[in-house]
Amino acid sequence: MHPTRTTRPRALFAMGRRHRDALFPAAAIRRLAAHVDIDPDHVAEDLAHEPALAEVELLITSWGCPVIDADVLARAPALKAVVHAAGSVKHHVTQACWDRGLAVSSAAAANAVPVAEYTVAAILFANKRVLDIGGLYREHRAPLDWARRFPGFGNHRRTVGVVGASLVGRKLLELLVPYDLDLLVADPHIDAARAAELGARHVELDELIGASDVVSLHAPALPETHHLIDARRLSLMRDGATLINTARGSLVDTDALVSEAATGRIHAVIDVTEPEVPPADSPLYTLPNVLLTPHIAGSLGGELQRISGSAIDEIERYCSGRPFAHAVRPSALATSA
Repeated sequence: MHPTRTTRPRALFAMGRRHRDALFPAAAIRRLAAHVDIDPDHVAEDLAHEPALAEVELLITSWGCPVIDADVLARAPALKAVVHAAGSVKHHVTQACWDRGLAVSSAAAANAVPVAEYTVAAILFANKRVLDIGGLYREHRAPLDWARRFPGFGNHRRTVGVVGASLVGRKLLELLVPYDLDLLVADPHIDAARAAELGARHVELDELIGASDVVSLHAPALPETHHLIDARRLSLMRDGATLINTARGSLVDTDALVSEAATGRIHAVIDVTEPEVPPADSPLYTLPNVLLTPHIAGSLGGELQRISGSAIDEIERYCSGRPFAHAVRPSALATSA
């Protein structure tokens, strides 16, 4: 990227103020200040009228970052790199940035960890029928014959299908390998050998849906993945199977999911929806076989420190002349989140 330097690059926070406060507490600011020249109290939420851009070499971005377009770049002649303390850079890194040759890094790998962890918990609870049994236990306040009510319940040798070998999908498979599960993966961008390296068997999507006790979605939101899970594919799911979506709401046809779930035939754990907050009268809130959570699978609370730590690691690499460990390649954006 550049030789080891003797002066610290000028850096600027470009994100929502509340995200800066959550991601970079005092300890993180002290570590950051050892490598870059930055005003920790100044956060650019509008780059269109940001005078500090004239001298900035490094932008530290996160959720709420304004779009970095050609007009912004014209006011930032010294800008060479963007370190994103969050996941996808598609919302703010434009083609003008790639044309300029900016080095871009993302903490998507760090953000993948809690999503995968949430999904592991959802899978294990789904196969163990924890939510169903918990509700019945609360209702009857006495033990019932759980094995009779839920024949074959449990996680031993159950089949889990992972849709998308994304960062989250790969992390999920890594976390699931130690369990006694049969793992399938569907992704047109990997082959059987790569799937085997991940501990799974590569199959086509329809086969995965029909063979799995749990179908977990980890594909990016792209035109070709819009409503990837539609009424036809929902109908392929086994009776009693569970659909988990911690990826993007647009992957699932919500109306079709509501119709299928309303029959009681399948279960769902939904952390992302289309629209992002369902209408107040949506059956997703009340269907007993649907667990709806408000986009909490990703980094929140103390998990944010993993993201800022990853970003500062990247800044240390940049300042010492080393390449980013989590560089974003423009060629990969067409098939990633």
